[in-house]
Amino acid sequence: MKAIARRVLVVLGAALVLVAVDTAVVGKERIRRDGEVVYLALAPVDPRSLVQGDYMALRFALAADLERQERGERDGQVAFAPLALDARHVATLAEAAAPAALKLRYRLRGGRVWLGTNAFFFEEGSADRFRGARYGEFRVDPASGEAVLVGLRGAGLEAM
Repeated sequence: MKAIARRVLVVLGAALVLVAVDTAVVGKERIRRDGEVVYLALAPVDPRSLVQGDYMALRFALAADLERQERGERDGQVAFAPLALDARHVATLAEAAAPAALKLRYRLRGGRVWLGTNAFFFEEGSADRFRGARYGEFRVDPASGEAVLVGLRGAGLEAM
């Protein structure tokens, strides 16, 4: 009887994990499909780590702006950055008195702002294609502020 109960618990636990993972994937796909397009300027990164194998290390100018503002006061907490969008949908931190066009959810980890990703993965052998990237293309859910990186863009916002 105990062996059957254990098996049932294992199966229920596995089913619960699969449902949770599937729900997260469906949520991210919804943001990719329906989220508002926002471009975040890339900040310089250590050139030795710019392209490592099949991914590019990323750093965003917005994250540096937020880190200067935050000074690690809410480490580990979720916060929201008020964004101003220009005509091309390039985002910057909104002025304190100005209304935000959109809010972007972020987390502080060890005093560093985490916008959801710090890397862009690409197909093996295509690193040269992304060396000219100047912006990260995000889709942002206006309701939750959650962002999903969907691509990289060049200086003129052209697809890479």
